[in-house]
Amino acid sequence: MKLTARGRYAVTAMVDLAMHEHDGPISLSDISDRQAISLSYLEQLFAKLKRSHLVDSVRGPGGGYQLSRSCREIFIADIVGSVDEHVDATRCAGKADCQGGETCLTHELWSDLSEQIHNFLSGVDLGSLVEKRQTQKIARRQNAFQADSAHTQIKSLLLPAEQI
Repeated sequence: MKLTARGRYAVTAMVDLAMHEHDGPISLSDISDRQAISLSYLEQLFAKLKRSHLVDSVRGPGGGYQLSRSCREIFIADIVGSVDEHVDATRCAGKADCQGGETCLTHELWSDLSEQIHNFLSGVDLGSLVEKRQTQKIARRQNAFQADSAHTQIKSLLLPAEQI
């Protein structure tokens, strides 16, 4: 299966964005902190997500990114495709030249599996992921951790080291 970290990170970042859309534009550094994804990597992903019209950027103080449309209108297959990922279970990238330039015995099986996965991802929207109880539970944990980290950083700036 060819779903690499790029596709997984893009989906994770978009779920994070959808989870926090009520907070206004979200900075990539906030997503980076919550999801432990490199900021420079997120910048590359969001450039592609923006080109695909899945997100909009907001400049200036309090700027960041927001979904370009309702989370119910953004499907996981769209996100994966926007970052140049294609779910393909074949060894030949779907070209049917798997065995010395010819189709192998199991090409159709793997091709059908790829299509099933794509169809599945095309039927899952961000809104359905945001509504899942487990997703909400994880988001609360991540938000609490981020708040604790920010509190500790502020405290370390205000208090002498021996009082922390």
